[in-house]
Amino acid sequence: MATFINLSSSPSSTILSNIKHHHHHPLSCPYIHTQLKGVKGYGRLVLVKCLNETNRDAVESEDKLVGSAGSGISAYSWCAGLGGLGFLETGYLTYAKLTGSDAFCPVGGGSCGDVLNSDYAVVYGIPLPLIGMFAYGAATFLALKLASKDLPFGMDENSGGLILLGTTTAMATASAYFLYILSTQFPGASCSYCLASVLLSFSLFLTTAKNLGWQKVRDEVGLQLCIAGLVFAALNNSYSATLSPPARFGEKFLAYFPTEIKAPSSPLALKLATHLRSVGAKMYGAFWCSHCLEQKEMFGREAAKLLDYVECFPDGFQTGTDLSKECKKIKIEGFPMWVINGQVYKGLQDFAELAKASGFEAGEFSGELAELAKQSAEANMQP
Repeated sequence: MATFINLSSSPSSTILSNIKHHHHHPLSCPYIHTQLKGVKGYGRLVLVKCLNETNRDAVESEDKLVGSAGSGISAYSWCAGLGGLGFLETGYLTYAKLTGSDAFCPVGGGSCGDVLNSDYAVVYGIPLPLIGMFAYGAATFLALKLASKDLPFGMDENSGGLILLGTTTAMATASAYFLYILSTQFPGASCSYCLASVLLSFSLFLTTAKNLGWQKVRDEVGLQLCIAGLVFAALNNSYSATLSPPARFGEKFLAYFPTEIKAPSSPLALKLATHLRSVGAKMYGAFWCSHCLEQKEMFGREAAKLLDYVECFPDGFQTGTDLSKECKKIKIEGFPMWVINGQVYKGLQDFAELAKASGFEAGEFSGELAELAKQSAEANMQP
């Protein structure tokens, strides 16, 4: 049965009689809808309601198509736009990661960089931004194809929609996992890029789900749970392998402690240490490194304090601990390591080698320096 309210008196009696005549027919609702389109004043039709289930489905389907065409921007076009923003964001972060440059962090400052450069920014050896760029790119490509109804590989719209739903489900799951990591492993840290990615991925998922219809999403909940479980397991396994607790390897966390030099410094050591600092020479080392301690003991207590020393593990050490930012930047390969006048010198260096590298003028200590060089050469010749 069909009922309607029309505020206009312009529709002809012929149309009204047709409506009455066809009210019992299962296709009467589309018929009425088509007939009324040709009537002047159709725009003032307030309600057309079909109580027959088949008729209502047909009209809703037609109205959905008409509404989508008239809205200007389809839901899939919105998905493509959101995916494009995510692609640009992750593309920039991928470039920064691969080139070793620091990403500009509008909010969060140093803490943002700490998150982006942490071990959590790599999954199975692949930079996380690169994985995100691929995911956003795939979602954008598929959404554009769905919006233009030009799907590849002979795929129909229903299959394309389900693939996009699966892709956005995986992205939303990964974002939720990383949000948990951010709150638990980096308390107090702020990462604007991380939060933006969370917002974009969840917006993509919700837009896709709404376009497909919540009934369709409920029908495919098993598939979504399976995808979410696989993503969670993959991420958890990756981080378990690279960030395992020390007990797993029979090791313990080694807290940082300052090295103590007891022997006093010689006048030559004091003068050389002062000169090294004046020319910007830096010594890179680790608190647990025996050769680093030996290098400092060579200078003695007072002179060692004059050296520009950089500790590469200021927060302690355990298997998997990352180098400090400054040590990572110069690509430390071993300890100790010196950088003097732009040149890298690896390993323990004697006074003669440091003096030559830095252009040190020994003056009154020339004889002592020569004697030290001789002793070092003799020691190196011994088996």
